[in-house]
Amino acid sequence: MSSLKEATIRLDHIAYRVKDRWKTANFFINAFGYKVQTEFDLKFPDGTTAQCIALEPSERTNAKQAGWICKSFIENIPEPTTYHMAPEIFVSDGSPDSIVGQWVARRDGIGGIHHLAYQVDSVTDTMREWKEKGYAEFSSAEPMRCPGLTQVFSCPSLLTGVIYELIERGEYGFCRDNVKALMQSSKDFAH
Repeated sequence: MSSLKEATIRLDHIAYRVKDRWKTANFFINAFGYKVQTEFDLKFPDGTTAQCIALEPSERTNAKQAGWICKSFIENIPEPTTYHMAPEIFVSDGSPDSIVGQWVARRDGIGGIHHLAYQVDSVTDTMREWKEKGYAEFSSAEPMRCPGLTQVFSCPSLLTGVIYELIERGEYGFCRDNVKALMQSSKDFAH
């Protein structure tokens, strides 16, 4: 395994849990030019629900920009320049007694950033390295997998207080089954 210093790592998405997902989504749409990628509802075994919206930045123009890394030719520079596009935004709200609703209630009913997701070359290798180095514990022993998508949450970091998601993806956006499993894996986090 290559060291993380040599690996590809970039901010993939920022996830918000909020009181009103559409008010928050419209802020990102109107202020930053984001577009709705997908919207879906989740129902949990206890009967509670969460509603989700995934937003993509306006720079994304086609599915061939997997990983959201583009090469751009700049005048007078012979080599292509690599840059990362803005991260996706994921916004959810939920019924008052749901995983999301309870999380928002603990934040004075406003909510906020739930986690930062970083795209990595290998979720499994990065999990192992982070555990070995004492960087993080994880909300599940194994990552969640959908075709073309692998994800896991860290527990809230003792170094930063932030929940990190490690994500490995091709052209796939968000997977409803993974989102549900990730939410359930983090339901007991105190913050």
